[in-house]
Amino acid sequence: MPSAFITGVTGQDGSYLAEALAERGWELHALTRSSVVEGEQPFPAGVEPHPGDLRDPTSVSAALRAAKPDAVFNLAGISSVARSWVDPIETSLVTGTAVSAVLDAAWRWQEEYGSPVTVVQASSAEMFGLPGDIPQSETTRIAPVSPYGAAKAYGHLLVGAYRARGLRASAAILYNHESPRRPTAFVTRKITSTVAQIARGRADELVLGDLTARRDWGWAPDYVDALIRIASHEHADDFVIATGESHTVSDFVDAAFRAAGIDDAARFVRTDPSFLRPVESPELVGDSSKARRELGWAPTRLFDGVVSAMVEHDLALIDGA
Repeated sequence: MPSAFITGVTGQDGSYLAEALAERGWELHALTRSSVVEGEQPFPAGVEPHPGDLRDPTSVSAALRAAKPDAVFNLAGISSVARSWVDPIETSLVTGTAVSAVLDAAWRWQEEYGSPVTVVQASSAEMFGLPGDIPQSETTRIAPVSPYGAAKAYGHLLVGAYRARGLRASAAILYNHESPRRPTAFVTRKITSTVAQIARGRADELVLGDLTARRDWGWAPDYVDALIRIASHEHADDFVIATGESHTVSDFVDAAFRAAGIDDAARFVRTDPSFLRPVESPELVGDSSKARRELGWAPTRLFDGVVSAMVEHDLALIDGA
């Protein structure tokens, strides 16, 4: 029975990953911390916790050695671009520098263990920043325009460095992926939860920043499936995981209101300059042809289905209260 060590197991992706691996019969271990972050999922049952702090390489190494994993999934970190501008130093430590602690601990355990250890790093399309290519692929120039994107770029490049050293390290370059488990601090869940409140008469407006930014939105469980396929792939490599479809924030808003049965979305939406980011990537859309070809991966749910599932969940939360 293979064993996995997961960082970020209480996040959106980590919780889905733990469930998917458990269904496949994996033995599961996870890094845990003493503090609790708002919007996190409960710690999954059947997962052995190992205390540690991503900002402390010694504790990361001790946790990984106690777990003795065959595969490591590094999903933890500050995952909000907006928050990275508020706290760039913490973002650089937890989302960037911590990747070196995970990779180095895995490499050293591999050398002692005598068998290959697989590492899958959750990279991000935000590291492309202002891309010269549309859509972006694994060879697109890295040019981040936010502290989050820069931290992810550092971690991504470290994956290549440790792969050259002999570690089975791969990077999943994940484009935006959503689900009902996304915290309301993220714009997508803010939209669907507020639209649900408007539909039930509990709110009268949705306040947002830039409505023109274009993103490639997918379904989080599909992207977790890609992580597992990458870990099981014969060769360590980098893979763009994306739907290939580009939509604006305004498109997301319209789809959410339609899913809630409201046709005149515009009268409920107001923009506020205070929500604008200092620099915004205009269009991030991925070319996942390599993942489709080599991993046999493909998204099962596209844009309208993703938005509808989130709105339906948020309506059910209100109706069941």
